[in-house]
Amino acid sequence: MSKTVSYAQWSLEPYCIGLKLRSLRTGKRLTLSRLAAETGLSAALLSKLETERMIPTLPTLSTIARVYGVSMSYFFTEPVRHALSITRKAHLEGDGRATESVKVTPLNAEGEGFRLIAQVVEFPPSGSKIAVNALQETGAVIYVLEGRLRLDSGGMRDTLDTGDCACMESEMPTAWSAADKHRCRVLAVMPHRDPRAKPPA
Repeated sequence: MSKTVSYAQWSLEPYCIGLKLRSLRTGKRLTLSRLAAETGLSAALLSKLETERMIPTLPTLSTIARVYGVSMSYFFTEPVRHALSITRKAHLEGDGRATESVKVTPLNAEGEGFRLIAQVVEFPPSGSKIAVNALQETGAVIYVLEGRLRLDSGGMRDTLDTGDCACMESEMPTAWSAADKHRCRVLAVMPHRDPRAKPPA
């Protein structure tokens, strides 16, 4: 049977008060019993507030806020931005057959408020490679999910094995490809760049 949500619960849901309460407590490394002693509230009540099984009254929230040293506005600030993109496992796995070209599976939609672009990139065995634009500074975090990845940049060559991770910030031309006769799959996270932006002079 579905649980009935009151108007108060519905209207307070975007503020994530329970999550904020829990984050403050764990950030200060307080147990519920320790917080109960400092606020004069019961540990059972505090637990219900953190798990959003109960809506806090303003006096109760004010008492807790004083212990944490935050203002009431901390709990009621409107979320400025929130973007979430989910890619299911089945979409990432594909059919497993080798292809001749690089396959890129975006994990989030560009231009939807995301500051980062996350992709799973699959390289065919010893085949095509991705060349990263050298006209602007390139930043990326690359995690090898499967196979071995070859990184070529500025005349230098590095090989990453499955489970290896590379963090890169560079203005040098960079190319990625499979390092051997097996396919290579990587998770790549890079900053979103406006295609209309001009490279620095």
